[in-house]
Amino acid sequence: MRATFSSLAVLAALLAAAPAPVTPATAATLVQPGSEAQQPGGYRFRVGDAVVTALTDGSTQQDIRPLMHGATPEEIDQLLARDFLVNPVEMSMNAFLVEMGERKILVDVGAGEEFGPNLAGKMRDGLAALGVKPDEITDVLITHAHMDHIGGLAYGGKPAFPKATIHLGQHDAAFFGDTKAVARTGYPEAFVKTYARTVGVYPAAQVRPFTGTAEILPGITATEHPGHTPGTAIYTLTSKGQSIHFVGDTVHVASVQLRRPAVTMSFDIDPKNARKVRETVFARFADDAALIAGPHLQFPGVGRLRKLAENSYEWVPIEYRNRAETHANH
Repeated sequence: MRATFSSLAVLAALLAAAPAPVTPATAATLVQPGSEAQQPGGYRFRVGDAVVTALTDGSTQQDIRPLMHGATPEEIDQLLARDFLVNPVEMSMNAFLVEMGERKILVDVGAGEEFGPNLAGKMRDGLAALGVKPDEITDVLITHAHMDHIGGLAYGGKPAFPKATIHLGQHDAAFFGDTKAVARTGYPEAFVKTYARTVGVYPAAQVRPFTGTAEILPGITATEHPGHTPGTAIYTLTSKGQSIHFVGDTVHVASVQLRRPAVTMSFDIDPKNARKVRETVFARFADDAALIAGPHLQFPGVGRLRKLAENSYEWVPIEYRNRAETHANH
């Protein structure tokens, strides 16, 4: 396990296709659009009988050079330039609402109040715009217990979704719920405190950790993939022969880690396993043309992977649609 987490402490406080050459002049002249706050709401689509809505919790600007390991700053800049991006990058924070029958399920809940009033916490505005009330949420699926994924579980020290059952990997629950376990690895204690004031405000009967692979709800399977955190999970929703995989922080920066899956992040508690998970699931998702959803993929964060070369991929976003289905097959 990695014992140095200085960049994680900063976050807690604040928050192989060869790349085409890029010169400093090219990067300097690449003008990015200005920023504006977006209207609340989300992007909706169907997976079988389930309606999935991508929700934004906001975005945050990140200097990724000191956070990424396995690529030089120059290589990172070149990989970003292929997608007309420059460092620091704008990192999306996405959550997903799944409506299945009488269940309303959230996959991750954003940062809530953890990053302050200006960096995140916009997911609940999106829910309100959809007419979804907090007490209508029946389940919350946590991909891993980092603050930008669990922060929205509580506001003002009280449960944000008072009737919801919280599902997460047992190994994350054990790790982030234990100050001594975290201290042994050098992980910042701030993450334990976040866990206590979010997951910890729910009655024990409403928190249901799972281990390994388990069907946690009808049509939804969870699998722990230790690496990024001890209990990092991928959730798979299947309905009427269609599927979507909610991949959590398997990928942070698509422009870098899809083309170079070996690149790890300072946030990874076990970089070797995090890399192995990424390489394994990317290959499978690309071979299956699987639909995936990620919290840090550019909003709405839903699409597929196309294989470019051995262990190198590119992102293909979901097709945009703005109409209601009139029959089963378009």
